[in-house]
Amino acid sequence: MTSKANDPETGRAVLKAWLKEKSPLGPLRVMAERVGRFFQVPLPGFKPYIVYGPEAARKVLVSDREKFLWRNNDPVTELLNRGVLVTDGAEHDQFRHLMEPSLHPGLLHAYTQMMLGQTDRVTATWQDGQTLDMLVESRKIALLIIMQALFSVDIWDDLPRLWPSILKVIDYISPGAWILWRRIPRPGYGRHLRAVDEYLYKIIRERKQAGRTQNDLLGHLLDAGLEEDRIRDQMLTMLIAGHDTSTALLAWTFALLGQHPHQMQELSSQLDSALGESAPGAKPAWQPPFLDEIIKESLRLYPPIHIGNRMVAEDCAFGEGETMRAGSRMFYSIYLTQRDPAIWEDANSFKPERFAKGRKTPPMSYIPFGGGPRACIGAAFGQAEARLVLARLLQGWEFSLLNGDKIHPHMGATLEPRPGVMMKVTRRKP
Repeated sequence: MTSKANDPETGRAVLKAWLKEKSPLGPLRVMAERVGRFFQVPLPGFKPYIVYGPEAARKVLVSDREKFLWRNNDPVTELLNRGVLVTDGAEHDQFRHLMEPSLHPGLLHAYTQMMLGQTDRVTATWQDGQTLDMLVESRKIALLIIMQALFSVDIWDDLPRLWPSILKVIDYISPGAWILWRRIPRPGYGRHLRAVDEYLYKIIRERKQAGRTQNDLLGHLLDAGLEEDRIRDQMLTMLIAGHDTSTALLAWTFALLGQHPHQMQELSSQLDSALGESAPGAKPAWQPPFLDEIIKESLRLYPPIHIGNRMVAEDCAFGEGETMRAGSRMFYSIYLTQRDPAIWEDANSFKPERFAKGRKTPPMSYIPFGGGPRACIGAAFGQAEARLVLARLLQGWEFSLLNGDKIHPHMGATLEPRPGVMMKVTRRKP
């Protein structure tokens, strides 16, 4: 492992990939191809372990999960404080137990009309023939839905004011120079972080004054008697994780469908046949299987949470004689796992049919929502949201991608399509 990772030829290939893609994803692919499923990044002062593949995922997420801690000395922990995403052990289990009821799959039907309504609210601002960035439009829809579903808050009127601050919060926790130098000065964030905090504390205090009126996530947290700071931590965690992942999923799905217009036309035709004039979700088993296949393939190629970040709590053996040392940083790559050519045929191609009914993949090879006891708490919610929103948009509009050859993955808080997904939207005739 060490000799291959430090080989000059590998170094040149890594540099070439970085210059070409201007993203760590290219160099990671080069290292994976040349070194294997376990390697260290050979940078001065920063030598994290990188692992990927089903065996690594099972070890990190299930069998040896106690050896890998979520709490790190990084901006994510600093921002979310004691949020469920960045706590370990009993503290994490307590918060998760409080939060799971409001996201239980059995409640998803109760959100259907709200999700459709918020989607229609955004499209009501569209003009026939207009060019839109579907990354931006997807974020609007996702923010409206998460705030209404979990906190019973209509953010519509506040969105223009909060939009810059929410984007700045996401940028604050995105990979950057802080990975190499944790205390690097980061001016320009303070007022935006405070603006989001003030908004959340205002919601908490107004709900307290109003008394118990909603059986939502905020209501469960208040009923548990948590102090305001801990409630804020969970709310901010769900606000960021809940909307940013849905944003990326919807935006990438539109990008992929735009790059494969025949697949988009086929999906629209199947939705028309399945729904007629009915709204998505109005009929039992309303969705054609192709819709689910497309969403799953989008998640495979561009998982929103594309990499996991942990601290190694104790020495841990990996692979054939490799040892991960305690105190080190470790990243497990969902992106590399889900594009591993040893598992996925034609791994880098968009082929929704690979998820057709009856086809199976090896366990832990498809993990867009993580796995084990700490799998994403909102996985079912996010997938239901994506199906409903995508079906509603395709029911009313036609989409034509204008910048398909310029879109590339950006490693932010989630894996985003940059510089955006520019599409011409045309209203479908009744």
